[in-house]
Amino acid sequence: MRLLVTTAVVALTALPAFAQDWKTDYRIVRFGILSGENESDRIARYTPFQDYLEKTLGVEVEIFTAGNYDGVIQALAAGQIEFSFLGSSAYAAAYSETDGGVIPLLTSQQEDGSTGYFGVIVVRCDSGLKTIDDLKGKTLAFADPDSTSGYNVPYYNLVQQGYQPEDFFAAIPFSGSHEAGVAGVANGQFEAAATYINNEKNGIPQRMETKGMIKEGEVCVIWTSPEITSGPFTARANLPQGLIDDMKAAVMATPTAAPEAYKEMTGAEDSTAKGYVEVNHDRYQWIVDMRDWFKANRKS
Repeated sequence: MRLLVTTAVVALTALPAFAQDWKTDYRIVRFGILSGENESDRIARYTPFQDYLEKTLGVEVEIFTAGNYDGVIQALAAGQIEFSFLGSSAYAAAYSETDGGVIPLLTSQQEDGSTGYFGVIVVRCDSGLKTIDDLKGKTLAFADPDSTSGYNVPYYNLVQQGYQPEDFFAAIPFSGSHEAGVAGVANGQFEAAATYINNEKNGIPQRMETKGMIKEGEVCVIWTSPEITSGPFTARANLPQGLIDDMKAAVMATPTAAPEAYKEMTGAEDSTAKGYVEVNHDRYQWIVDMRDWFKANRKS
């Protein structure tokens, strides 16, 4: 009998992978979202998308949030979530943390065909601060250590432009999220904060104005980074290919299959996002290199 059981097990394991439905092993599929805004707004924005995925994939779908970017990155590395919307730097961090164990699938595209965005530094419009030089001895709030636009790109480019943030500014705290930094500028907690915009119509400050979190025209941009590659919707590399393919197709179809859910995800009513395009790791290698620069400079 023992021999028969062993033989049966061998026979089962010899079945081709495509013969096994991924839904057997993944009755719940989880995706993470980063802490760019407060948790209740994050969940509210993605709940219609969650409902759409459940109907499309035929399994339960859960939203995963964390207090900071690293919480989502570690959840991917630990196999606690299957997919995540990541910024470029967060993707690079996850790629390094997992030794290449994540795969970028899709990234957002704007109406003009662009697939990038910009890190910006904002101040109160009535502050009299017009340039980075005006911020000498002032407080500049970064968003999160794993934020592309809220820390890595502005810090790196400021250094390249001759500003050493630790010496030039009075303090460079982390606010915890993009919205917290911008709100801190509006209420006088910080003189400046790093965040992002996609263009003149769409970005964190514009979204906060739409939500009534800050007044229209209350904060102004005084510095803009070079264009940043938009972050990818990312999968764990060890997932069944069928699950990756089905999720990728569902997300790609969201703008037309679930337009209201897509509008909620992209934020403001006048969002200029129009859909997704496929990406691969090569697109983000420069971000990995930039993070390596950070590591090397911290060690030195």
